[in-house]
Amino acid sequence: MQTYFGTIKTAIKTTLSGARLTFKHIRNAISKQHKPFSPEMPEYFKQNEGIVTLQYPHEKLPLPDNARYQLHNEIDDCIVCDKCAKICPVDCIDIEVVKATEQIGTTSDGTPIRLYAAKFDIDMAKCCFCGLCTTVCPTECLTMTQEYDVSVFDMAAMNFPFAVMTEQEIADKKRIYEIHQQQKESIEKEKLRVIAENKASESPKIENNTSENETKSDNPIAETPKARPVFRPKMK
Repeated sequence: MQTYFGTIKTAIKTTLSGARLTFKHIRNAISKQHKPFSPEMPEYFKQNEGIVTLQYPHEKLPLPDNARYQLHNEIDDCIVCDKCAKICPVDCIDIEVVKATEQIGTTSDGTPIRLYAAKFDIDMAKCCFCGLCTTVCPTECLTMTQEYDVSVFDMAAMNFPFAVMTEQEIADKKRIYEIHQQQKESIEKEKLRVIAENKASESPKIENNTSENETKSDNPIAETPKARPVFRPKMK
């Protein structure tokens, strides 16, 4: 019986202690209202009193410059090198390339562009925000922005396409490249045919030269080399 009432006494005591601390914080919050501090400021972790909870989305904390959030690709500077897709540990980047017959442009830093980006999709639902894709990008067109509020009801809305080519443009570029390859193959075949014909025309001359060499080899006098003088040192 004593243990039972002792437990009730302890519960009431701890409840009153917690309520006392809660009302103390409420009183301090009413008297001192803190403004949002930047995480880079030394006072950020010293806010022990006052209102420190942000009224989101009306108030937002300023983010540091190296924050890792929403991925963005500047498609005009992308050379479709596929390095970001290869290094991604969760395969959230899907790229489809269409080859071009010649250089199609340059990036802002002067890098030549020789491939078309038919598809460049980033699935942020899979992204682990490691930042490896932005590190290996040679033209620095793939960056992480400070946009972090990407809450949606449909998971498909987390897939962000960056390619701007239409289906008709993709089909036209593929057909142009196929025609170019066919023309290139026909030119190579024509070169091989000409080389084969030249070899065939040169073969009788080679046979004639072989017969002349055989007639010369029948004459042993003509083939006998002259003896070299022997050097003998003289003793003084």
